[in-house]
Amino acid sequence: MKNTDEKYPSISGMSPENHRQVVQDIFSSVTPRYDFLNRLLSMRRDVAWRNSMIKKMHFFKTNRLLDIATGTADVAIGAAQRFRNIEVVGLDPSAAMLAVGRGKVEKAGLSSRVSLIEGDALKLPFPDATFDVACVAFGMRNIPERPGALREMKRVVAPGGQVMVLEMGLPKPGFFRAFYVWYLGKVMPKMVRRFSSHPAAYEYLADSIMNFPGPEAFKSLMQSEGISDIEIIEMTFGITRLFTGTGK
Repeated sequence: MKNTDEKYPSISGMSPENHRQVVQDIFSSVTPRYDFLNRLLSMRRDVAWRNSMIKKMHFFKTNRLLDIATGTADVAIGAAQRFRNIEVVGLDPSAAMLAVGRGKVEKAGLSSRVSLIEGDALKLPFPDATFDVACVAFGMRNIPERPGALREMKRVVAPGGQVMVLEMGLPKPGFFRAFYVWYLGKVMPKMVRRFSSHPAAYEYLADSIMNFPGPEAFKSLMQSEGISDIEIIEMTFGITRLFTGTGK
């Protein structure tokens, strides 16, 4: 495991293999305070952002949701609570995160409808057209081979199903963007050092946000993988965007 005081290299210079290793290292280290720091650093806006995505989900055939990079299962739990007739599968490569998620699922009384499994977004272990919705919340920037992940999401949704990506990025150029970059680079690391033994992980977080493709570039990437009818919804001045499209 990495020395927690040592910085990770910039994403822009990482190979896909190194990027995967960094992500694995980070999420095996930050799990104990992951939910707390998410709420703190976003001023609880992360809860509202996830709920906004959940509200736009449409279940029409299989009544099944796939939540990729489920982490501690916030989206999986929220969707199962909102839609009482669906089954949810949450998939994540981190066993530590899934262990926390399973405790939350059990506490919510949803073990019969929400299952969490360890897996790879590039090799989804499901037949074609298994789900009405495939989504990923704040995990796409941690996947170096994004075209492959989008291709797999498209494959596993039923005809007319939804592919949804909720992700953080930079707002449009202007004062708020400059303020946000200052917050990510200066304020957030100091806050994290007060509460986390692994501050380098959250420096990676800031770097991953600043290096995520802009909205039109990511829309074009989705289109290149055969996803159509793409809508981009900006949240909180463009800090977060929801991309929704039709799989087939």
